[in-house]
Amino acid sequence: MQPQPPATALLRTLYSLRWFAVGGQSLTILWATHGFDMALPRWPLWGPVLLLAAFNVVVHLRLAHSRDAAPAEAFAHVLVDTAVLAWLVAWTGGIANPFASLFLLPIALTAMALPQAWAIAAALACVTGYMLAVNFGQPLPHLHDHFDLHLAGMAVNFFLSMALVSYFLLRLAAARDRRERELAALRERFVRNEGILALATHAASVAHELNTPLGTMTLLLDDLDTSAMGADGAEDVVTLRRLVDTCRDRVRSLADPADPAATTRVDIGRVLEHWQLVRPAIVLERSGNVDVHERVDRTIGHLLLALLNNAADASEGNGSTRVDLRLQIEDGVLDGAIRDYGTGFDAQAPFLPVLFRSGKPDGLGVGLALSHAAIEQLGGELDMEEADGGGARVHFRVPVGAGDSQTETMR
Repeated sequence: MQPQPPATALLRTLYSLRWFAVGGQSLTILWATHGFDMALPRWPLWGPVLLLAAFNVVVHLRLAHSRDAAPAEAFAHVLVDTAVLAWLVAWTGGIANPFASLFLLPIALTAMALPQAWAIAAALACVTGYMLAVNFGQPLPHLHDHFDLHLAGMAVNFFLSMALVSYFLLRLAAARDRRERELAALRERFVRNEGILALATHAASVAHELNTPLGTMTLLLDDLDTSAMGADGAEDVVTLRRLVDTCRDRVRSLADPADPAATTRVDIGRVLEHWQLVRPAIVLERSGNVDVHERVDRTIGHLLLALLNNAADASEGNGSTRVDLRLQIEDGVLDGAIRDYGTGFDAQAPFLPVLFRSGKPDGLGVGLALSHAAIEQLGGELDMEEADGGGARVHFRVPVGAGDSQTETMR
């Protein structure tokens, strides 16, 4: 969920507070006129309250639309609230009204949400409203009993101000904590992306250097006479040729993201076939409704390779040769789970939060970093957990487009 612009958030805050103001003002008028039999002018008091309620109904319809508010619109709302408050204060005692300090509330709200120029304009409007209410204020009727209405109003105003200040300070603290968490996540992402960029630059250099020897190896294998090698030797040469072809394809695919003509989708079956060729000792147990001809975004293929390699390394490190893979597509979402049969997560660092640091003696420490980067690029989510019976399970969910989820003929 994207955060709201400050002006839109201010509109929603004023909308909520306005209903409290309408209710509080109505109760105060009823309390003064019926509870204390004060001879207050009713229509000059009820008119602005009804007008404020009608205005808030219009604001409700406005907020039903997704259009963001501009600072000028939020300032106009503040002017309406200030004008109504000044009118009511002027008709109920002026400077003697203990609720006159509520003119500070619009100033505080606009200072937090609007640009400096609009905040200063709102402050000037509140000062103007306060001065008009003081200069043209109508004195309250005198009460003949011993009840000090002014002191009672000051007490109510104190508790009201305390509640409002506490509420907005808590909101500010929550917004500050949320912003700090977002900044921490952005810093972590920046560090990871810097590492991935350095890795990609180095990979491009290595790919350029490997392209020539791989081409030479392909020519040598084509010219190799296997007639004197026997069946086993000929089979080994075929396997070696397939491995060289796989390496050449992987090296050339490094340039695909920069080529607009390159395909953006791959067959899951081909991805798994190439991985199985590189990791022939691993037994891959597959399940789910995704068949070998399913075509998905190329980034999903990179994600599968990274996670499968991590799982295979974990299983082999524990003396196992098995990796489980479940792929299920439902409602346009690819739901996948990869389970290894290793020793599980390290109790001290179960999720390896520090990227580019491997928990395996010979690991490069980029598997999880690449996986998280792929998930972010696809707009999905990834989590890890201990598997029943030992090992670990990595679960991911990524959206797939209509074209990605269609079964096509494998090229």
